[in-house]
Amino acid sequence: MNNGVKQIRPALTQPRSRVFDAARWTGYRPRPDDIIIGTYSKCGTTWTQYIVGLLVFGNSEPRAVFEMSPWPDFRLLLPEGAVWPIAEAQTHRRFLKTHLPLDALPLYEGVKYIHTARDGRDAAMSLHNHLANFNAAALEIIDQISLNDPAFGDRFPRASNDAGEFFHKWLRNEVGETEPVSFFPMECSYWAERKRPNVLHVHYNDLKKDLSGEMRRIAAFLEIEISEAVWPSLIEAAGFEAMKKNGDKIVDFAAALWDGGSSRFLFKGTNGRWQDVVAKSDLATYDAKVKAAFTPALARWVENGRLVAGDPRASG
Repeated sequence: MNNGVKQIRPALTQPRSRVFDAARWTGYRPRPDDIIIGTYSKCGTTWTQYIVGLLVFGNSEPRAVFEMSPWPDFRLLLPEGAVWPIAEAQTHRRFLKTHLPLDALPLYEGVKYIHTARDGRDAAMSLHNHLANFNAAALEIIDQISLNDPAFGDRFPRASNDAGEFFHKWLRNEVGETEPVSFFPMECSYWAERKRPNVLHVHYNDLKKDLSGEMRRIAAFLEIEISEAVWPSLIEAAGFEAMKKNGDKIVDFAAALWDGGSSRFLFKGTNGRWQDVVAKSDLATYDAKVKAAFTPALARWVENGRLVAGDPRASG
């Protein structure tokens, strides 16, 4: 049942990785004002979720992202189907997270889709910190999922402690990802739907350069009105330092999966770390993959963001 919400198109693909599974969206019953935040890993997903939470609730009280924003395709913490009773019980305007490409999700009228992107080189550096610091309990969970899945049947590949070596393997999908949910197909899937009025593209660079402007842009897209007197507190709460300070509350699940808990999950929030650690040959390979997979407009936007490359909706 779709609660009377008209479907624009069904999901076109059903990818599965060791961590994400599109089949877990089968139980989704859309509400007409739902928000879905879809990204490649480590592109500002939690940041965007937290911003949307600040706008939905209209105040700066720290809240646990995992509790207020369900993640249906995640395979590590909840058994299949367990997320939907939680989502159905929510009385606030719902905002759900996904790391699936947009063609793996059904599109509905009224449902708003926000895609946050980041330069792939920066995303890879952040992903390295993410995967290289899984704790023993997290690795045991993901190993069992991978071993029991006939699509894989092996243990999750361990991330090298060397960021340059990790980037080399990331380029070749050798870090535990599968092609449909790897960086380049993900960005292409969202870019293809950029002109839909219920799809908004946000960029990590723009959030860093103009947090206030981007938050207001997101609020306008979601048709949420915020009092001018409240805006300063929301913008301050969405800053990286404020989020890190409240990390144990905001990402309370992190202690179960990462050495260092929330301080590891909300690590540095910086760009450009790849410049000092990635081999020139691998950077050349990255450039070649960008040229092969992306149109020039998509390549410019993924690298720079809207404030430099222009609004994706206006791009040909």
